[in-house]
Amino acid sequence: FGVTYRAQNPKEGKVVAIKTLNANVQGKPNFRELQTKFVNEALSLAKCSHPHVVQVYEVFPEMAGNIELWCMVMELIDGTNLAEYLEDNGILSEAKALPMIQQVGSALSFVHQQGFTHLDIKPQNVMLRKRGFEAVLIDFGLARQVTAPGKLRTNSNSGTECYAPIELLEKRAELGAYTDVYSLAATLYVMLTGELPFPSQFRKQNIPLTPPKQFNSEISDRVNTAIMKGMELEPQNRPQSVQEWLDLLIPKPVAAETTRVISAVGMDYINLRNLLAAKKWKEADEETRRVMLKVAGREEQGWLDTEHIEKFPCEDLRTIDQLWVKYSNGRFGLSVQKRIYQSLGGTREYNSEVWQRFGDRVGWTKNSEWLYDSKLTFSEKAPEAHLPWGWMDVMYFFCGGDIGSRGARGLGETMEDFFSRVETCRL
Repeated sequence: FGVTYRAQNPKEGKVVAIKTLNANVQGKPNFRELQTKFVNEALSLAKCSHPHVVQVYEVFPEMAGNIELWCMVMELIDGTNLAEYLEDNGILSEAKALPMIQQVGSALSFVHQQGFTHLDIKPQNVMLRKRGFEAVLIDFGLARQVTAPGKLRTNSNSGTECYAPIELLEKRAELGAYTDVYSLAATLYVMLTGELPFPSQFRKQNIPLTPPKQFNSEISDRVNTAIMKGMELEPQNRPQSVQEWLDLLIPKPVAAETTRVISAVGMDYINLRNLLAAKKWKEADEETRRVMLKVAGREEQGWLDTEHIEKFPCEDLRTIDQLWVKYSNGRFGLSVQKRIYQSLGGTREYNSEVWQRFGDRVGWTKNSEWLYDSKLTFSEKAPEAHLPWGWMDVMYFFCGGDIGSRGARGLGETMEDFFSRVETCRL
């Protein structure tokens, strides 16, 4: 369908990938229809700025003989696709596979929130970056836009049949997030077993799906159950969103019914709790900044330095974290940020690559540039661990209000101090 070239922007020196339709497609009678589909893919991707979705920079036309050929300029991912990795390395352990699936799931949840469903999830469409071994979702050639709440309409091909649910193979009119849930669960099935699951149209003829645990006894009961649930034959029997399925696969820590609001200095957290309960994320973030400065006795200075970070009361840090975790259903919080930071290789020592990857993962950077609070996403559509930003804000001012070169290093080192404190407080 497509052909991809490696290219370099002579002005910026930036290496990119340029994708266009191949010569075989150009010669087909329905070329114009196929090219429209290709441009739609570019437009779909351009709306999906997320650390685990391949980034599209621009689309432009180029004359190839007497044909106007559209080209998509996108991020060049230095790495390999998941299918090739599995072929070279064999099946993965849960410890290695689940973070990848969580990253793809995070990307899919974001894509769904933008009004699209991917419809072709499979290992060939997941790239693994060399740096950090992060998963990136590619190839939106089958993506279609929502036509009714939670439903989609399509006439496209189904993609690889072993990963395709019955509603895709039967070309049913209504598709949704549950369609991608099936394919993501099937992808995990293959990652953990090395076996292709029976295609869904065979299963409809009463051929049961073999539980993955029968191929690999190391698979936990929880993961086995989640895969089988995600691959239920009929869509109404599956989790209806990717996040719902991920919660079966990787249960989040459950916040206590009544969060204990404790402060070592008598700080009142009622306003923060009320703002979070009302889903007023921006106001809650500003309140987080205010209470942290007040707890540390640094309201006049407006920033925290290493000394005050190391002395910040664990009781207050834990209260702030628990409130964010509880009212975001585990999506935001200091402990969520710490978990992701450590999963990327973060330690108590400054590492510029880890710092950059963390910024990419939580959505604090765009095109390798650090964002300021006015550019952040204060909603539940934000990437996991995107909030709170307030604690970063008080350190940003300590580093001179600069997140470039020297400022980035100073802020990165201060961030290490903060996560070290979070670890010490056992959040």
